[in-house]
Amino acid sequence: MNKKVISQIGAALILTGVVACSGSSETAKVEAKAEKDPNLCYYPGSEVRAADWICSQKADGYALSAVGIHRKTKGGVSTARNLALLNGRNEISRQLKIKVSGLIQNSLETAGIDDKETVDTATKDVAEGINVGKLSGSRAIMYKDGPDGTTYALVVLDNEVAANVAKEAIATSLNNKEALYQKFLLNKNIDDLRAQAEKMAESEFQ
Repeated sequence: MNKKVISQIGAALILTGVVACSGSSETAKVEAKAEKDPNLCYYPGSEVRAADWICSQKADGYALSAVGIHRKTKGGVSTARNLALLNGRNEISRQLKIKVSGLIQNSLETAGIDDKETVDTATKDVAEGINVGKLSGSRAIMYKDGPDGTTYALVVLDNEVAANVAKEAIATSLNNKEALYQKFLLNKNIDDLRAQAEKMAESEFQ
């Protein structure tokens, strides 16, 4: 076997080795992706680990919590954080509307008011009485920036603030529709109904 043939065989073997190594590298990458722990939190569309609260949106010791998100902006860090905070407040407002609407519905049904139209009107009125402007007590207790520059804010609402907002929304609804509710109240007056609803609100957000 001449030197030229030996050289060609050697080059072929080297090339085969390179391809094999390359294939092994790609396989390793695929396996690494497959080994992503489902119990851990990762930034969306990324393999980078994120703080657990970004996935759970939970903060112990608070009535409500949510994660506000905002994409990277030319306005800088401060602007991105403010917008993420606002996004989180909007989500907390949505959560609070659902909870308080449920409270007023339970209060009315407990008082013997089961007329669907009346109950629907009450829950709608209560929900409309809650807005971001009334959630000034909500605040961000944590910020994180994702690998793509997205800002995440863990926004929370204290129990006392949540209870006060809930009670105000309930009282406003009852006052606005007192005549409507009163025709269904046999052994109770509107003050009793209001006191019962407010008690439920305090209990809900202890």
